[in-house]
Amino acid sequence: MRVFVTGATGFIGSAVVKELIAAGHQVLGLCRSEDKAAALAATGAQVHRGSVNDLDGLKQVAAQCDGVIHLAFNHDFSTFAANCEDDRRVIAALGSALAGSNRPLIVTSGTGIANTVPGQPAREDNTTVGADVIPRAASEEAAAAVAAEGVNVSVVRLPQVHDPVRQGLISYAITVYREKGACVYIDEGRTRWSAAHVLDVARLYRLALEKAEPNAKYHAVAEEGVSMHDIAHTLGRRLNLPVKSITADEAQGFFGWLAMFTSHDMTASSEQTRKKLGWQPTGPSLIADLEQLSLSES
Repeated sequence: MRVFVTGATGFIGSAVVKELIAAGHQVLGLCRSEDKAAALAATGAQVHRGSVNDLDGLKQVAAQCDGVIHLAFNHDFSTFAANCEDDRRVIAALGSALAGSNRPLIVTSGTGIANTVPGQPAREDNTTVGADVIPRAASEEAAAAVAAEGVNVSVVRLPQVHDPVRQGLISYAITVYREKGACVYIDEGRTRWSAAHVLDVARLYRLALEKAEPNAKYHAVAEEGVSMHDIAHTLGRRLNLPVKSITADEAQGFFGWLAMFTSHDMTASSEQTRKKLGWQPTGPSLIADLEQLSLSES
């Protein structure tokens, strides 16, 4: 297949590109910068210089490909809601180029929007909250809208995706810990986050693309839940910082915007995903990667 990948030079996207090429697919990767374009081309991918803000350009490229994996997303959380609405428009544009063709469109979301059953991990077939509750749900609302227009669309929901350099939201927490001089967790640290190694996640995207099942929901989850207590203590050792508990009322003052995530249990199951795709994650655990954490300041 000739696959158009947005976010092709990002943390997850670069792993997806390599996974696709290794499996014999041709990749056309979206890239804005000249430096990153050279690195993308070196992997064997073709490069499309452009931006997700160019909706007409996205339509033209998607129309020329056998499938699309949409990974690009603006991770500036100071404008999180606006970024999610931008993603809604991007998905609508990509979908319009694929409608009626049965060519797969894989969009990206987060497991948190399916954490709707109290005390249980998010499951693929759970009801989901809307964008009025969690802005990231805009991506899945957009997917449902293009599905209604005849697009073969499926969704990959992400947990905390990690390697020894990047760890999803935990990378932002590390920055806060360094700035505040302590690694903290809330109350007893029972808040848990699901996780998966980046190479396992890349393989799941490929499998989802190849299966091309309309309206499928997949959870890229290797570990259902890793406690903030364990995360904070591991980082305390690695960063040589004290570890302590704070109250829920103190979370906003300590974490800032990140408090909306650190205060919530975000466990998720991938049981249905594993059965559908035959996906079996084999990468290191989140704690294992934190134990190998790159300590260079970013």
